[in-house]
Amino acid sequence: MTQPPSGPTPPSGPPPPGKRWHTREDSGIRLDARLRWWHDDEPIEHPRIIELFNASLVLDEQGRYQLQIGQDWCYVQVEGAAYEVRTVDVTPDERVSVRLSDRTAEALDPATLAVDAEGILTCQVKGGRAKARFSRDAQYQLGELLEQDEGGQLYLRAGQRRLAVPLPLDALGA
Repeated sequence: MTQPPSGPTPPSGPPPPGKRWHTREDSGIRLDARLRWWHDDEPIEHPRIIELFNASLVLDEQGRYQLQIGQDWCYVQVEGAAYEVRTVDVTPDERVSVRLSDRTAEALDPATLAVDAEGILTCQVKGGRAKARFSRDAQYQLGELLEQDEGGQLYLRAGQRRLAVPLPLDALGA
């Protein structure tokens, strides 16, 4: 398999003061642990750019995150979760589905649910290769599906199905 071309060669000589040359391997773009985009330690605030970056984030076969926009791409640094769970649904076939910030949807694996240090729910997505952090709305939606049995075990109710959740109720701040 051939490597994609690495793009134009940066101009020779040192970059101007306070600047650096960006390459596909060192783009200066990162996604922080709270799912905020940055470029050279400056926040990216334009909503359309944020949405484009969210929709363009992919995990390559080596486990590195890339932004792929059209024919162009670059590696990005991801400090925590790479995706945000924006919506939780119960599908007609009684499965719990999550819709992610990259505009994809997939079945939730309840066994991967966890709570991070800030008390935010997370789960594994993309075949268990990536982490997703729940938005406030999605965390509430998931909470609406939770039930507890007499023994204290948590379950997700999906129609007639009950899916075990491997978290104690106190981990959810209840």
